[in-house]
Amino acid sequence: MKNNAIKLSLYINYFVFAILLNSVGIVILKAQNEWGVDEVEASILEAFKDLPIAIVSFLIASFLPRIGYKKGMLVALALVFFACIDMYLDNSFFMSKILFATVGVSFAIIKVSVYSVIGLVTQTPKEHGSLMSNIEGVFMFGIALAYFLFPAFNTEGNPDAWLNVYWLLAGLTLLSFLFLLMAKFDEGDEIPGANLGEDFTQMFRLIAKVLVIVFVVSAFLFVMIEQGIMTWLPTFNERVLELPENVAIMMSSILAISLGIGRILAGQLAKRFSWIWVLTFCIFGAMAIVLFVLPKAVNAEIGLVETLADVPAIGYAFPLVGLFIAPIYPLLNSVVLSALPKKLHSPMSGLIIIFSALGGTLGSRLIGILFKELGADQAFTYTLIPMALLLVALFFLKRLTAKEMVEKA
Repeated sequence: MKNNAIKLSLYINYFVFAILLNSVGIVILKAQNEWGVDEVEASILEAFKDLPIAIVSFLIASFLPRIGYKKGMLVALALVFFACIDMYLDNSFFMSKILFATVGVSFAIIKVSVYSVIGLVTQTPKEHGSLMSNIEGVFMFGIALAYFLFPAFNTEGNPDAWLNVYWLLAGLTLLSFLFLLMAKFDEGDEIPGANLGEDFTQMFRLIAKVLVIVFVVSAFLFVMIEQGIMTWLPTFNERVLELPENVAIMMSSILAISLGIGRILAGQLAKRFSWIWVLTFCIFGAMAIVLFVLPKAVNAEIGLVETLADVPAIGYAFPLVGLFIAPIYPLLNSVVLSALPKKLHSPMSGLIIIFSALGGTLGSRLIGILFKELGADQAFTYTLIPMALLLVALFFLKRLTAKEMVEKA
């Protein structure tokens, strides 16, 4: 029962940050339409979100257990509460950079805490993988909600009306803060080292492990794929499918919903099948979507669209790539964390977040450049390259994790 309360707290925190973090694609579209910035300049918002995640994860992950996971998450939620209010009061591209930087800093603390606490409330690798997939699935449903929240506040004739969404987001953040404040945490007493210097040393030792090197490359490649598609899908829907802005944003929720469903399903599959076969099937499925479905969507005659009901079936097809890429990230994370002692989960979580953030930034930036140089109709095709590299990396990771589990035993 006590663990169930902790798990619920983790779900709620992740849900709130899902909405905030992944509104970046929507704000990028707004930046182009409302503030007059071009594709490459707008894509810098992804860096303002992801680079603080990487930097703060590096600085705090190794000694966060000393501070306390609960205290860290409370501070993170408080920072985001005030940033949302500031975004409403100062409607500018500059303030959007500050908002996403604040969200990035806060999410680094939240994510390290969540990943570490998962290790404290689960007992087996399969249980760990299941909970990890379920929490990441809830994260995706939070993303899906974002694609409906922002259009709901759009008002024709009032270009600033969409900013009212930040009052709602501030309210959700406050609720999450209060719920976490009341939750009771048994945070355990395992810390990476004997002092702060040794805590950092543990993280650097992890970087030197071949297992960790292969893993961070895999995580980097995956996030490059996921964030590249997710960030630029609203722009793809508007430019290529020629959908109205509100419909283009709401259609992007199909990707988030399919990612959420895929991760929930992965949580069940992880209990029954080896992760390597689940992920191999998923990567081949994703590559098939890009090779065969994407060209049909690009060349489709969509016609006049005013609501979601007017979008033909082919418009919904490409975002279903989310069903296949969804299980990759949580299962990869669970595999490597389960192979390591629990006292190393916090520094390892920091490394996961650092390289995920760097992959997200690079992926979004590269897709933004491809959108500008090659056109929105061709940019997503290049995700096949990191998909193929990721497939190769998985089999190296399988061999290394099996060896690590034997040594751990």
